[in-house]
Formats: sequence, structure tokens, C-alpha cells
Amino acid sequence: MRTRARGMRYHVIHRTRYVYEGAVTVSHHLARLAPRFLPGQRCPWHVLEVRPEPVGRSLHNDVYGNVTAYFEVEGSHTELEVTARSLVEVLATPRPDDAATPAWETVRTACGGDKLSASSEAGAFRFASPMVPLGKEFAEYAKPDFTPGRPILEAATSLMGRIFTEFDFNPKATDVATPVTEVLMRKTGVCQDFAHLMLACLRSLGLPARYVSGYLETRPPMGKERLTGADASHAWVAVYCGENVGWVDADPTNNLLPGERHITVAWGRDFSDVSPLRGVTLGAGGQSLEVAVDVVPD
Repeated sequence: MRTRARGMRYHVIHRTRYVYEGAVTVSHHLARLAPRFLPGQRCPWHVLEVRPEPVGRSLHNDVYGNVTAYFEVEGSHTELEVTARSLVEVLATPRPDDAATPAWETVRTACGGDKLSASSEAGAFRFASPMVPLGKEFAEYAKPDFTPGRPILEAATSLMGRIFTEFDFNPKATDVATPVTEVLMRKTGVCQDFAHLMLACLRSLGLPARYVSGYLETRPPMGKERLTGADASHAWVAVYCGENVGWVDADPTNNLLPGERHITVAWGRDFSDVSPLRGVTLGAGGQSLEVAVDVVPD
């Protein structure tokens, strides 16, 4: 087993501001902004601030175990500000050796079994989802990495490296609704696109993989000050590597297995399951959106 460096502790501030063209009379929202509690991560403190003050709030875990906050705002308002503040500890945890993981075909077979097990439960993440279709083109793209008998994490790491090398990061090339088939064709996009692409490739081979949303601590260039709001929400994938290994995160945008600089907030089938903030408004018309994230080491 290969062990990560010692843990890190962060203060995370995620600010979202909506400005509406017209007055909103009622709005209902769901927020997934609280970092998860995991074997390698703790969130000892989290608070969600909303302005105008909601008339109702509730908290629950969704079907994937993500902490989900519901709130309702009533009365005429032209702006909505939501600020999530969290203290997060990312702990040192062991990572498996790529070559020691089972062959990818073995994992695929186990996840397709009809007996209840950890593998058959993980198998729920091997199907198409609203933003991640299955297709021959995705399986063909992944084939050079998934050669017969290759250890699954070694193959997934190889696929991650190819996406990192062959695709260009361009925030202007896509938007939240860009189909993953178009991302594959144009070979450009952002972290959400690369995560969806890797999911499509893995699932098209019959392998379980899930979408992970969270934060990535970014470091300013040497001699430069950290800019307020310079960090951002991030997305990567988790690959199921068998019952003895479990889920292993992989970040195709940065070509690495996430460590102490990645903070996990939520996971699901794709972005549509883990959107940080979504809602329904009455009377708004158009709207503009501003988002700023700070991930500050303690």
C-alpha cells in the first residue's frame, strides 16, 4: 500500500449571488454544499447563510448520502445570496498500488452479479444517466487502456492520463449543458466535461463509476498573493475497484489520484445529481449569477 502525505485542514467559503431582472415573490432551493464525512475526511463545522432570511429550512441526506439543505424564501426580493462556510480536515489515508488491483474484467463480472454484495450495489453506477450516455464511441476510446487482464486501477489511471494529454482545458468551449459526445469530438472542455467523458468511457465498458463534486485548493504563483474567490468548485470521478479496494478517486483534469488538496462535497451519477445550488423561482424573469470560492489552509 502507498500512503499519502499527512493531512490538511481548510477553511472553505463558497459564495453564490443571484441578481434577478424582476422581483421574485417566492423561491424554493436545494443546496449540496456541506462536505461529506468520509474515512479520509472530516467536517467538524459547517454553516449555511442565506439572505433574505428563509421562512423555512430543513436538512436531509439524499439517496446517495449527500447532505442536502432545503430552504424557502418568501416576500419580494431581487437578489439572493447563499454563503456556505466549512471547516474541513482531509486526513492521510492509504492508497492501493495500481498493479495490485483486480483485472477490470473481474470487476465488471462481479458488478453484474444477481446476488446482493458490495459489487452488485456498486453496479448501480454502470448505467447511463441524464448527462452521461453509453456508446460504442466511448468504449472504443477507452479500449487502448483496458487491455485484457489489466488491473483496473492501472487501466483507469492510463485512461485518465490520456484525457489529460489529449484534451484542452478551455472554460469558453462548453457550458453546463454541452453533450459529452460533443466533448469527445471537440476534445476540449472543463473539469465537469472531462469527468463526464471518463464516466461515459468506464460505464460503456460495463464498469461502475460515479461523479464527484468538491473543491480543489489552488496555489498562487511564487511571490504572488492569494486572490479572494480564486478557487473554484471542482469535479472528478470515482472508479469502483472491487470489494477489497472499493472506490478510488481519479481527477482527469489534473491527471492525478486526489489527495489532501481535494475536498469531497457530494457524489452521484453525474452533475445533475450534485448541483451545488438549484431552485425554482416565481416572477424572476432573467437572472445573473456570481460564484466565488476560497479554500484557505489553516
